[in-house]
Amino acid sequence: MEHAREQTSAGELTGPAQRPEAADTALELLVHGVGGTTPEEMLDDPHTVRISGDDVAAVHRRREDADAERRPDDYRGRPVPEAYVWCNLTSGNGTRALWLLLLPFMVVNLAHWMRPAGRGRRGAVRFYGLLVRLTGLTLTVLLVAAACEVALDLAAWQCAGTRACAEEHSWLAFLSPDLSHDGWWSRPGRRLALACLVPTALTCLLWYLSHRTWSAYESQQPVSRAAEPEGETDRTALGRPGFWYGRRLVARLRAAHTAAGLLTVTAAVGGPAARFDSGAGGSVLLGLLGQLLQAALAVGAFVVLWVVCRRGRSEHRLDRELDATLVRALPVGAIVLLTVTLLYAGWSRPGWQSTGRLPGDAAFGGLALAQGLLVVALAVVARVLHRALPRGAGSTRTGDTPVDERTAMRGLAGPAVAMLACALGGVMSGGVAQRVADWLDGTQGSLPGPPVLLTWQASVIPPALLVLLGLCGRLAVRTWRLRVREMRAVELDYQGEHKDNARTRSIAATRAVATLTDQAPLVVGTLSFVTLLLGSGALVGALTTGDTPARAAQGSYAFVHGAAETAQSLGSWLIGLGFILLVTSGRRAYKDPAARRTIGILWDVGTFWPRAAHPFAPPCYAERAVPDLTWRMVTWTRATGGRLVLSGHSQGSVLAAAAAWQLKPSVRRRVALLTYGSPLERLYGRWFPAHFGPAALASLHREVDCWRNLYRLTDPIGGPVRLPGECGPQVDRAPLEDPLVYGRTLENPLPAPILGHSDYQSDPAFAEERERLLARLRHEVPGPRPDGDAQGSSGRSSA
Repeated sequence: MEHAREQTSAGELTGPAQRPEAADTALELLVHGVGGTTPEEMLDDPHTVRISGDDVAAVHRRREDADAERRPDDYRGRPVPEAYVWCNLTSGNGTRALWLLLLPFMVVNLAHWMRPAGRGRRGAVRFYGLLVRLTGLTLTVLLVAAACEVALDLAAWQCAGTRACAEEHSWLAFLSPDLSHDGWWSRPGRRLALACLVPTALTCLLWYLSHRTWSAYESQQPVSRAAEPEGETDRTALGRPGFWYGRRLVARLRAAHTAAGLLTVTAAVGGPAARFDSGAGGSVLLGLLGQLLQAALAVGAFVVLWVVCRRGRSEHRLDRELDATLVRALPVGAIVLLTVTLLYAGWSRPGWQSTGRLPGDAAFGGLALAQGLLVVALAVVARVLHRALPRGAGSTRTGDTPVDERTAMRGLAGPAVAMLACALGGVMSGGVAQRVADWLDGTQGSLPGPPVLLTWQASVIPPALLVLLGLCGRLAVRTWRLRVREMRAVELDYQGEHKDNARTRSIAATRAVATLTDQAPLVVGTLSFVTLLLGSGALVGALTTGDTPARAAQGSYAFVHGAAETAQSLGSWLIGLGFILLVTSGRRAYKDPAARRTIGILWDVGTFWPRAAHPFAPPCYAERAVPDLTWRMVTWTRATGGRLVLSGHSQGSVLAAAAAWQLKPSVRRRVALLTYGSPLERLYGRWFPAHFGPAALASLHREVDCWRNLYRLTDPIGGPVRLPGECGPQVDRAPLEDPLVYGRTLENPLPAPILGHSDYQSDPAFAEERERLLARLRHEVPGPRPDGDAQGSSGRSSA
C-alpha cells in the first residue's frame, strides 16, 4: 500500500498526489474510547495487521483490507475500515500506575482548561492562566516541602536527635550524637545535608519523568500549517496550529519547577544553620555567608517566579523554538546553590543541637495561605470571564449580563477544581508526614511530631466527609425518585410489550443512575467550598493556638474537646488510610493489567489536555493521538482523494473532534463525523466551555461535511450535542432504544442486555447512520484543491 511520505522534521507532506483509481474509495476511521480495546475487537476480525504506527499507538486494518487502495472496485458499496488504537498511551505498562502520585498536578492542570470563554477579555484570559500556573508551582513546593519534613525534620532532626527514637531505629544510630559518640555525621547540619538527598532525589525523579514523557509526547510534530493572527476568531483554540505542540512551554515550566524544588531543599537545609549563625553563639563569618546564601536563594526564587509568569502557551503558530539556555541554566544554578549550601550547613558549629521541630509551620502555613488567595483570585477572574460571554448559542441573559446556562458552576469550575487539587496535595503531604511520624515515634510521645498545621488539616477531613455523605444521601433520594418517574417513561417506550415490573424497574434504574453525571457540578462545587472554609479554619486555628486541635480545645466545653479529639484521631487515621489505599492501588495496578486498565480510564479523561499549568502532571496523550489522526486523514485524502467517515466512541469522539479541527478547510470538507456515547457536550462542553462550548461545537458542525451523534438515555457518559436548529442539518439522532428488545421473542429468546455506554455498533442505527454519511459524501465531496485554496469557503451542501 502506498502512503504519503512524512517529513517529520519539518512537519510537512511530500510525495505523490491522489490516485484517480482510488478516488471513489471510502474510509471509516474508528477511534475507541476510554479503557481501550484491541484492533481485533474494533474491526470484528481475529486477523488484523498494523499498517502505520508503533507499539504505543497505531492504525490497524483487517488483513484482507491491507491493500484496499489497489482494489477500489472491491469497495464500491462499503468503506475500508481502519482502527486507531491509542490505549497504550495511557495504560500500556505498569509504570503508568505510578502516575497516581501525580494526581494533584493533573487536577490543577485541568483547572487551566476549565476557564470560561471570555470573548474580548484577552488580559483576563492571560491572568487566569498565570494564576493557575502559580497554583501549580505551590503544589510542587508543597510536595518537596513534605519530603523535607519527613526526611530532614522527622528523621534527621527529631528522631536522630532523640536517644529513645534513635535506639528504636538502629539505622539512624550513626546520626545520633548519643549512640555514635558524637560521630562526624551526628552534627545537626551534616544530618540535614545527608537527609536532603531524599527530597533532592524526588525532585530529580520528577524532572526525569517529565523530560522523558516530554520527549515522547510534546515533541510529536503536528501537520505544518500557516500561523494564525493573534486576534480572536469564532473557532475554538483546538484548531490553532500550535495547540497540540507545547514543547517550549513544558520545557520552561519543567526547568522552573525543578529549580523551585531544589530551592525548597536549599531553604530547608540552609535555614536552620543561618538562624543559628545569626544568634548569640554563631560565627560572624558563617553568619555573613549565611546571609549571602539567603540572598541568593531569594534571587533564585524571583527568577523562578519570573519564568513561570513570563510566558504562556504559543498556540497561534507551531513554535519550534526552545529556550535552551534557560532550560539548562536554571536547574544547574539551583544545583550549584544547593551544593554550596550543603557545604555551609555541614561546617562544624560547636554548641549547635537539634531541639524541637524545624520551622515547618511557617512554611506550610505560607503555602496554605498563598493557595487560598490564588484560588479566590482565580474565582474572581473566572466570574469576570463568564459574565463577559457574548450572547449566542446555548446562552441566555440575566439582566444585562450574558450567561451560558450550560457552563458548569456558572464559570467557577476551574477555581473549584484548583481548590480540590490543593486539598489533594495537602492530604497527600500531610498523610505522609503523619504516617512517618507515627512510625518513628509509635506511642512513646518522645517527638514533637509534624507541624501542627498538618494535624489541623487532617482534623478537618471528618467534617468534609460528613458533607460528602450528606450529598450522597441527597443524590440517592433524587435517583430513587427519578427511577419511579422513569418507570412510566419506560412503559411508554415499550408499549405493546408484556409488562414485566422487574425488567421495567431495571431499565428505569439504569436511566436514573446515568443522570448522576449531570450532578457532578453540585458535588464538586460543594466540596470545594467546604474545603476552602475548613482549610481557612485550620490555618487560623494553627496560627492562633500553635497547638494541635485536641490540646487547643483543652479547658473548653467537654463536647468541644471531645469533638476536637475525635476529629484529630479520626482524621489522622483516615489520612493514613487514604495514603495507604493510594499506594496499594498503584502497586496492584502495576501487577494487574485489569486494574491498570481501570486506572487508565482516569488518565484517559484527565490527561487529554496539554500540560499548560504543571510540567510534572502525567503527559498529554492527545499531543500524540491528535497529530496521529490528523496525519492519517491528510495522507488518505491526499493519496486517494476519497471520502472519509471519522467514527469516534466516547473519549475517541473527543479525539476525533480535536483532529477534525486541526485539518485545513479543504480537507475538512471531505470528512463526515459519526460520534456515539460522546461526552463532547455533556462533559467537555460544560466543564471546558472555552474550547468545547456551544459556539465551538456549532463551528465544527458547519465545517465538516456532516455530523451525526448517537446516544442512549442509559449512558452515564455520552449524551446529545444539543446544537440549535439554525446550525444546519440536525446532529443528534433521537435516543437509541436500550435494551433493543424489552422481553423474550422468537428472534431473541434470552433477555437483551442493557448496554449503556458500550457496544453502539451492534445497534442497527449505527450502520444506518454510517451509510447515510457515506451516501452524502459519495456525490458531494469536491475534488482535491491546491494547498493555496486551504482557506477557502467550507463548501457545505444542504442535507
